[in-house]
Amino acid sequence: MNMSEQTTLFDREAAQPLPSRLRPQSIDEIVGQRHLLGEGKVLRRLIEQDMVSSMIFWGPPGVGKTTLANVIALHTKARFINFSAVTTGIKDIRAVMQQAEDNRRFGEKTIVFVDEIHRFNKAQQDAFLPFVEKGSIILIGATTENPSFEVNGALLSRCKVFVLKALSEDEVLALLRRALESPKGFGGQRVRVEEEVLRLIAAFANGDARAALSTLEMAVLNGELSGDETIVTRETVEQCTSRKSLLYDKAGEEHYNLISALHKSMRNSDPDAAVYWLARMLEAGEDPLYVARRVTRFASEDVGLADPRALEIAVAAYQACHYGMPECSVHLTEAVVYLSLAPKSNALYTAYESAKRDALSQLSEPVPLHIRNGVTGLMRSEGYGKGYQYAHDTEEKLTDMRCLPDSLLGREYYQPTTQGVEGRFKERLEQIKAWKEAHEKH
Repeated sequence: MNMSEQTTLFDREAAQPLPSRLRPQSIDEIVGQRHLLGEGKVLRRLIEQDMVSSMIFWGPPGVGKTTLANVIALHTKARFINFSAVTTGIKDIRAVMQQAEDNRRFGEKTIVFVDEIHRFNKAQQDAFLPFVEKGSIILIGATTENPSFEVNGALLSRCKVFVLKALSEDEVLALLRRALESPKGFGGQRVRVEEEVLRLIAAFANGDARAALSTLEMAVLNGELSGDETIVTRETVEQCTSRKSLLYDKAGEEHYNLISALHKSMRNSDPDAAVYWLARMLEAGEDPLYVARRVTRFASEDVGLADPRALEIAVAAYQACHYGMPECSVHLTEAVVYLSLAPKSNALYTAYESAKRDALSQLSEPVPLHIRNGVTGLMRSEGYGKGYQYAHDTEEKLTDMRCLPDSLLGREYYQPTTQGVEGRFKERLEQIKAWKEAHEKH
């Protein structure tokens, strides 16, 4: 290789984004996922023993799904093909699959990596199936969505699913320090970043390694020059992220104070206060998915059947939050305002808590024989299912059959309010109880 070729290759590598330059080449270079890649853990053993089969990596953005697929390909000396759900048609898939089948006959493995596999339609996913079954390819799919819902059942049943977790703040910090020290990163430059500023970047990243490295790169490129040294300040990071400093530590007291303020404002039907506390959290760098999970809980705990649509709207907001900030701020605002104005009932919460106390104190209470499932002759001879009354066989779709254990007969856990739609559930429940009382056999 002549000097001009070396210079070209060097320039090409230097021009790559920082996350690409630092992409790990071995298992030990991967930050995070110790539950899968630590010594003796299942995925590490499969890779080291070269026993990798088709698998799905499920986890949030920037946690190393693509990186892990690359490391597997390097370790197993396999041909690595990257498919895009947007640009790949069925004809393209079949052509590559046939080439992989031909290569298999000559002893060459092919790993097909499909990022965002949930974006592939059913026909595209089905095109992989026969080649996965024959072992022509090792399919590695990556998804941020639950594969149980987004990947065809036939394909999913032939893949192991591994759940990847968001990186901890300490893991992101370790990655940022490596970026500053590594020759592939900023090791060849004099860059000064205080520990506090690194922690700020790590906190902004919310467990996303790619976001953390991209933020660091942007901050260094926009850092203050002092001689031959680049200084990255808190203000630089805030400008690069268009976000203010974290106003609270996510593991600290203020974190819980603010989510409490949001809950209590919604519970008190105060949409203005609720939106204010929501903005305080999101602009401080809180994970929108954390807020969305708490809002979803509120929909059932504090609204419940007073407005059954509340849960639908909260779940829709949670799903929309996967698109990230700043877009999801308005999705959460919609949910928070709706929940603030919805009629309130905590009847479902109190029902479960009351039932939980009885369940925990009577864990060994047997299921009444008549509502057990008598699936075998022996079970039926023991009385399983004897006396069971099938509600659909009756005109009223009701029977006087008791379903609680004898020791708990008469217990009432769900006590509906008259708020909103729950008033209709209350009327229905009262009708059911009156009918059962009138028809009860003594």
